[in-house]
Amino acid sequence: MPDKHLSSQFDADLNSLSSRLLEMGGLVESQIATAMRAFTQMDLDTCNIVIENEKLVNDLEIQIDLACTEVIARRQPTARDLRLVMAVSKAITNLERAGDEAERVAKRTKRLIEAGAPHNINVAEIRLSGQMAINLLRRSLDAFARLDTTAAAEVVAEDRQIDEEFRGFVRKLITYMSEDPHTISTGLDMLTIAKAIERIGDHAKNIAEFVIYIAKGSDVRHIPHEDLVREANKSD
Repeated sequence: MPDKHLSSQFDADLNSLSSRLLEMGGLVESQIATAMRAFTQMDLDTCNIVIENEKLVNDLEIQIDLACTEVIARRQPTARDLRLVMAVSKAITNLERAGDEAERVAKRTKRLIEAGAPHNINVAEIRLSGQMAINLLRRSLDAFARLDTTAAAEVVAEDRQIDEEFRGFVRKLITYMSEDPHTISTGLDMLTIAKAIERIGDHAKNIAEFVIYIAKGSDVRHIPHEDLVREANKSD
C-alpha cells in the first residue's frame, strides 16, 4: 500500500506541474491579447496594464521552476515522467519570454502614443500576426495538456505563416521609410512590435515541440518538418 500511495502522490505532483503550466499559459495569452488591444486602439492605460502584470508572469515562472526542481529531487522520475518535468521547465521559460515580448509590444506602443507622430503605415500584418500568435500559443498549450503530438506538429507548421507575415511587413516598412525619412523612428518602433509578435510565434512552436519530446522521446528541434511530422505520428 505505501508504494501505491507514493505512486498516486507522484501522479498528483506531475498533474500539478501541468496545471500550473497551463495557468501560466493562460496569463501569458491574456498579456499578449491585452498588448495587441493596446496597439490596435493606441490606448495608454491598456499598455500600462500589460507592463504592470509582467511581474505576475515572472513570479509564476520562478514558482513552477522551483516545483520542478523539488519533484526531481524528491521523486527522481525516469523515462517519460522525467521528460514531462524537463519539458514543463523549458516550456515555462518560453512562456516567460513570450510574456517579455508582450511587454515589449506594450512599451513600444506606449512610446508611439507619447511621441504622437502621425503615420500612414498600414499595420494589418501586425494585427493579423498578433491574432495568429495568440491562436498558436493557445493551441500549443492545448496540445501540451492532451499530449496530442499531431496537433503539436500542426502548430509547428503554422508558425511559418507568422514568419511570412513578418517578412511581408518588413518589406513594406523599408519602402515606406525610404520614401519618407521622417517616419524612420516610428517605423523602427513598428518593426520592434512586429518582431516581438514573430518571436511569440516561435515560443509557441517551441512548446509544441516539447509535446512530441514528452510523448515520443524524440528531440525534434532543428529537424526538417517532414521528419518532425513522422516522429509525431509514429506509434509508441
